[in-house]
Amino acid sequence: MQRVLVKISYNGAQFLGFQIQNQGRTVQGYFEKILKRMHQQHVRIHPSSRTDRGVHAKEQYFHFDTHLNITPERWQHAMNSALPDDIYVHEVTFIDQDFHCRYDCVGKRYRYSMYQAEHRNPFWSQLKTFEPKTLNIEAMQRAAQYFIGTHDFTTFCSQKTEVESKERTIYESRIEPTADGIDFVITGSGFLYNMVRVIMAYLLEVGKGKRSADDVPNLLTQQDRNLVPHTAPAEGLYLEKIYLAPEQLRVDFGDDIQIHYKKSTQI
Repeated sequence: MQRVLVKISYNGAQFLGFQIQNQGRTVQGYFEKILKRMHQQHVRIHPSSRTDRGVHAKEQYFHFDTHLNITPERWQHAMNSALPDDIYVHEVTFIDQDFHCRYDCVGKRYRYSMYQAEHRNPFWSQLKTFEPKTLNIEAMQRAAQYFIGTHDFTTFCSQKTEVESKERTIYESRIEPTADGIDFVITGSGFLYNMVRVIMAYLLEVGKGKRSADDVPNLLTQQDRNLVPHTAPAEGLYLEKIYLAPEQLRVDFGDDIQIHYKKSTQI
């Protein structure tokens, strides 16, 4: 059996999310339908991340195992020929059998894009979040910095989060001014359900003067989701980068970065 690694991107506006559902459009559903037709049996794919309904991905990976003798170039062509216009396969490579997209992933970067204007722009619908109010960018930047480091993020994730440990390590958290508004960029060892969108919602309240930037450390300590009840819309959120190897993290954050491994053999 050959293990195949696939690099993709997608516009999540018309998807119920990455993960396959009983009905409705999903990214996983499209790929497994293609693979089933080619193999004449079900083939499961394993992603690095599972984005929610309406969330986009500029870089996403998944792997699968196959007995078919097909070159990476032909895999790419076969998939792109059968996919809808809002998904694209950028690269296909062969990898070792012990590699796993989820467990070998050592980091992810998300970008939340927001535009500010007097009127809503219909051409950015479902691609960026609209915010008509003036924001205190300096206060938002100060609040964003408090999330860097290792914390329990119970306060800043959905109450539907099922994992036992809510501790995550954030490598960068910053507000980036753009020509049309702002982006929130956050990179970490991993993220809890709705974590980025909850943090974004809080940062917006800080920007509007409804919350204090300096309350973040106390809120993290409280570990109470009820203290931050709002969640930003999905439309502005992009999975921007997947770190599949420690060397990739070191390039962006230096040799002293504390890398968190999911595989027990690497701890």
